[in-house]
Amino acid sequence: MSKKQDSFYFENFISCTDYACQAAHLLAAEMENFDPNNLRRSLDEIHAVEHAADEKKHDLLNVLAKAFMTPIEREDILQLSQNIDEVTDKIEDVLLRIYYNDIKSIQPDSLALAQVVIRCCEAVKTMMAEFSDFKHSKSLHEHIVRINTMEEEADRLFIDSMYHLHTSCKDPLTVIAWREIYSYLEKCADACEHVANVVESIVMKNS
Repeated sequence: MSKKQDSFYFENFISCTDYACQAAHLLAAEMENFDPNNLRRSLDEIHAVEHAADEKKHDLLNVLAKAFMTPIEREDILQLSQNIDEVTDKIEDVLLRIYYNDIKSIQPDSLALAQVVIRCCEAVKTMMAEFSDFKHSKSLHEHIVRINTMEEEADRLFIDSMYHLHTSCKDPLTVIAWREIYSYLEKCADACEHVANVVESIVMKNS
């Protein structure tokens, strides 16, 4: 396989993680400067990013379907592409739930979780930039561990936020709405960890 064909997959992974980073920044900005009247516009913006990520993923799948040889196993390419796409999807899901739950103000605890999501996405992008040289990289394992650590941080913030929500909020509809939003913020970090886990599995299989 030519180096140009080889690099296509790795460059596609990086591009798709960049879309996840864009979505994470859009989500955090919307939450930090929250205005319910702007939600429809923000949804359109984040959906445009998600759609672009889907198009990039489909480019990869079209090439993969015709490829005779691939730099790593086809199943691993497919799994990694789907997991990266899931990150962007989950980020969009957070904003969708803020919208359809008719949220009027943002719970302060959620802002810290949104920042962890940004850091997770940026770490995944850094990891994917290193992934193309996974057979020789000396730092790839550190990136994987870093993402796992941030996912644990998101878990702790999620538990603390849920405890604060249930002990301080008396409106059951608000509790129900924010339980879902917090859950999806935590799922964003989980999705980033899933990407790291797939990368780790690929490295182990090819060592």
